[in-house]
Formats: sequence, structure tokens, C-alpha cells
Amino acid sequence: MSIKHSELILNPDGSVYHLNLRPEHISDTIIFVGDQDRVEKITKHFDSIEFETQKREFKTQTGLYKGKHLTVLSTGIGPDNIDIVLNELDALVNIDLETRLPKSQLTSLNIIRIGTSGALQSDIPVDSFLISTHGLDVNGMLHFYQIDAISNPAIENEFIAHTNWDKNKARPIVINNSASLQKHFDSDKMYKGMTGTAGGFYGPQGRVLRLALQDASLNSKLDTFKYEDIKITNFEMETTAIYGLSKLLGHEALSLNAIIANRPNGDFSKDPKQTVDQLIEYALERIVTL
Repeated sequence: MSIKHSELILNPDGSVYHLNLRPEHISDTIIFVGDQDRVEKITKHFDSIEFETQKREFKTQTGLYKGKHLTVLSTGIGPDNIDIVLNELDALVNIDLETRLPKSQLTSLNIIRIGTSGALQSDIPVDSFLISTHGLDVNGMLHFYQIDAISNPAIENEFIAHTNWDKNKARPIVINNSASLQKHFDSDKMYKGMTGTAGGFYGPQGRVLRLALQDASLNSKLDTFKYEDIKITNFEMETTAIYGLSKLLGHEALSLNAIIANRPNGDFSKDPKQTVDQLIEYALERIVTL
């Protein structure tokens, strides 16, 4: 049965509703950034750009870098935006947009997030790079999907017990990264650890301005959590949603983080733009050989 028009919404030109993209506009390797202004910080390295478009915060440029066909796409901030981006990208490669039927042969995308993050461990310095080995979801968006086959209940249960997790909040979810992509991008320049994904920047990440928190000690509990050799190393707002939806849809995903703040030490990078630029160059050199 074909997918209803109300469920898969297309623009008059046949592009998917939010991203304004058609299948021929993207490559099978896609770099995610949060900030739309960061798209051109990556594509300035390209040899050529063959396509670009923007709708709202979703900016896309596709071109060639050292002969490799790549797409760079800004997702905006938060797991709700990742829900839009990953579902629409998957529709572009795995649904026939004319018949509105899923394809019999599915395509797996390589998705690499290049983002900024704050460290939760005092021994991870600002201006360093970090690979997210796991994502820890503390916002709940992924619970709207069937995630039992991809979650890690043993780690989740330990985290719930360690933090005395409030029953009124969504159950935390832990999702692994793509092991093959981690192997490809790893080096002695990379720290590794579990990345927390929050649904907001202030209260959900333990920041206090004028509003009291439900659990003012949550960040210190995150700092001290350990399961076997896994620690929670940093906090941001997209990684676990990318990992979860990618696994459900059959794509490979990896999150690379430029650490521009250290929360326990109260440090912030003196030149965060340079740190991000260095991570971009590091990632591009490895993407070429994917």
C-alpha cells in the first residue's frame, strides 16, 4: 500500500517537504552540522559544488571533495529536528517518491556529524576531539519508535539506579554508534566516550539562570556514572537521535565532537572556530577513503 500524502508530504516540485531535496540532490555520504553557517565552512574545501538549497534551518550543499561525492546538511538544533532530517533523507533513498512505495532494495547512507560539545569529565581538555561511542538519550523522542532491538537495557538500568532517575521523565535510552565508522575515523587524536543527548540547552543540561532544576545534582551524577569502561564524556542535543534513527533505518552513523567547553573545570575555548575547523579538516581527510 502506498504511503498517504498526509504522511509523506512532498512539495510541488517533488522534493521532500522540509529539506527541499529530491533524490538526485544528495550523495550516499552525508555530513551533518547543526549550524547552517557551518555548511560553507566545510564546502569551502570542496573542488566544486553542484547543488545547494535552503529551507528554514535546513541548508544543503552537495559537491566534490578530492573526487568524493559529498553532501553537507545543517540539521538545526535538537532531536526533534533530527527526526525530520533522518526520516526525509531515508525517504529520498528508500521510498519511490512517484509510487510512494518503499523500495525492495534499500540504500544505507554514511552519516557523519561534526558538532561542538561540552566535556563532562575534567580530564578531557577544551580544543580536543571526541568520538561518541554511544549516545545516551535523556529526552524521550526515540520512545515513539520500536527501539527494543537497538537499545542497551543493562546500561540504561545502571544509569537509572545511579541517578535515581525521576519516574516522571522519559526512560533513558543508550544506543551504540557504527562500529565500522568508528574504526575508520579513530586515531590517537580522539577521546572516546558516551555522549548525553538532551532535549534543551539550559535545564536539560543542568544550566541554571532563573529556574530551579528538578534534580540540581544530575550533572554530578552524570560525571560519576560508569558502566564497565564506559563513561559519560560530554553533553549535546543531537547524537543519540542520529544513532537511534540511523540504526532503525539501516544507516551507518558517527558523531565527531569538537570539545569547546569543559563543564567541571569551567573552561571555554579561546578559539572555538579554529577547533571546529581543525575537526572539519580531520574528518574530510578520512571521509575521502570511505
